[in-house]
Amino acid sequence: MSKGPAVQKMFDGIAADYDLMNRVMTMGQDQKWRRFVVDRAGDPGKGWVLDLATGTGDIASLMEKQFPKGHHLGADFSLNMLREAQKRFSNQAIDWQASDANYLPYKDNSFESVTFGYLLRNVDDSLQVLKEIHRVLRPGGRVVCLDTTPPEKNILYPFIRFYFRFGIPLLGRFIASDEAAYSYLTGSTMDFYKAKELAGIFQEAGFDQVGYKKFMMGTIGIHWGTAKQ
Repeated sequence: MSKGPAVQKMFDGIAADYDLMNRVMTMGQDQKWRRFVVDRAGDPGKGWVLDLATGTGDIASLMEKQFPKGHHLGADFSLNMLREAQKRFSNQAIDWQASDANYLPYKDNSFESVTFGYLLRNVDDSLQVLKEIHRVLRPGGRVVCLDTTPPEKNILYPFIRFYFRFGIPLLGRFIASDEAAYSYLTGSTMDFYKAKELAGIFQEAGFDQVGYKKFMMGTIGIHWGTAKQ
């Protein structure tokens, strides 16, 4: 059974408090990671760029500010998230569009870069989604992915696990009035691919020059790659 409809409903439900929760959960570090994503994506010139699973639009906004000559598109399958993005960044030149990452409604070789945050752990088939992203990128185009990654089992692991299991759902209850949603999100982190495994899936999907960097005690991974020529 596809988890898509349930995930869509969940994100629709937490859209209004999503930004505040991100700031609190990450102790204000999330914007630094998004800036890293934008820097990795690089200058598209006057070409088209896509921020997929754009949520409330932070990465798309940063891209448009840094590279205003490009054509910027923010896409998500949660309509409530898109409404929040439109309200927050109504003064920026960004097109907002409903889109399912499994079947992108764009032609082959359309984009100079595709960015996305917290997408792959919420889909049924990461490889399928990455192949779709490869399809819509021009040869040599760049993909940059921000997502959680399971922490290594070191001296900090018990504390991180405790925070994921109890701390974040508790914050979800008080800030977003939705403990269940944030219990799911933290659970999906622990069950997700390790950073090295995800890099292998990027390569399997057809990307070259794949790399990654970890942040926040190894719980955040940013992956990147280049569509094969």
